[in-house]
Amino acid sequence: MIRKQFSLVALLGLFLVSCSPSAVTPTSQVDLSSPTAPAQTPTEPATATQTFTPPPTFTSTPYPMYFTEDFNADLNSWEFFQTGGSTIPKAMTENSQLRIDFTSSDTWYYAIQNAHEYSSVAISAKVDGNPSGSIGLVCDYNESKGWYEFSVASDGTYSVLYGQWLAQDIAQYTPIATDTTNHLAAGSLNHTIGMTCQGDTLFLYINGRLFRTLDVSRYGLAQGKIGITASSFDEIPMSAFVDWVSVSEK
Repeated sequence: MIRKQFSLVALLGLFLVSCSPSAVTPTSQVDLSSPTAPAQTPTEPATATQTFTPPPTFTSTPYPMYFTEDFNADLNSWEFFQTGGSTIPKAMTENSQLRIDFTSSDTWYYAIQNAHEYSSVAISAKVDGNPSGSIGLVCDYNESKGWYEFSVASDGTYSVLYGQWLAQDIAQYTPIATDTTNHLAAGSLNHTIGMTCQGDTLFLYINGRLFRTLDVSRYGLAQGKIGITASSFDEIPMSAFVDWVSVSEK
């Protein structure tokens, strides 16, 4: 179960957390939590004869609408940020995985794919983690309207939340569903999880099996970006791993 501290807003359990975006300069194996210092251009002596060479021209390949992210290329289209927690998680690509290390408890971390928005989309991911926390998927992410997230936890539960920014660095979460299922076992985060966001309906999958359908029409989200979320619980340090993320048309 995702442990978020909820305050009473409209008689639902809500809570406030803060986030602070961090710059990302990923490589094949890179700490995504630390910015890269700008390169300095050496100054030539005033007497030197300067020869100017035009910079090379690069052809930018648009990020595909539907894709499988295997974390072997740059992650410039992904935005990473934290909500809650006393220390910033360390995110990196390692061994063809996205790895997120948590050193403080009750910390949440997001990776949002900024290249496209979707009105109907299927997302799936192969995930794992240890020892205690949760990993999930995000859809219909819109900074002004909110987002949905579906997470599985190491205690054998799953949660579906509606998140919404209230102000700068202040978010509110409304629980849509929290339950157990025989598709999850306590003590393990090794799963393939999936979520289809289609109109006012969410379809939830664990290990390729549809196990729940939710009507989310009251929240009114029509489209948005997709992403990944992970969190630590009380037992730290905690590490979350994502082998791949697949985004397909629905």
